[in-house]
Amino acid sequence: MSIFNAINTSASALTAQRLRMDTVSSNIANADTTRATMNENGEYEPYRRKLVSLEAKTPSFDSFLQKAAGKTSSPGQGVRVSEISEDEEPFKVVYNPNHPDANQDGYVQLPNVDPLEEMVDLMSASRSYEANVTSVNATKSMLLKALEIGK
Repeated sequence: MSIFNAINTSASALTAQRLRMDTVSSNIANADTTRATMNENGEYEPYRRKLVSLEAKTPSFDSFLQKAAGKTSSPGQGVRVSEISEDEEPFKVVYNPNHPDANQDGYVQLPNVDPLEEMVDLMSASRSYEANVTSVNATKSMLLKALEIGK
């Protein structure tokens, strides 16, 4: 077991949470974008909310060898982003006949982004990021104290 496992695990979480925060900020920035992509009919669609899925990193080959040799299982390997998907929730429809993207009946499709939900997700990702920074700092402090013992 490497002394850097804890730092590597926290570093993977920092990377994943940063991507999660970037995705949330992109969702918030596009909360009013009515022409984001073109569908198969050649018509513009509003922006679709992006979702980040996280999963545990798969164990290394070494951990399988250690387990086969009867040694204790290795600790977690960290986390990674498994995919960034689009939310399939339907678009919001509002009546605004003066909008340039209004249909014949005066209705406009708006993105399926809820700013309140995005802010909650952003706060969650931010807190996770802070917790992992604290973990890295605590691990670094413990390693430095262990080096001082050897003096």
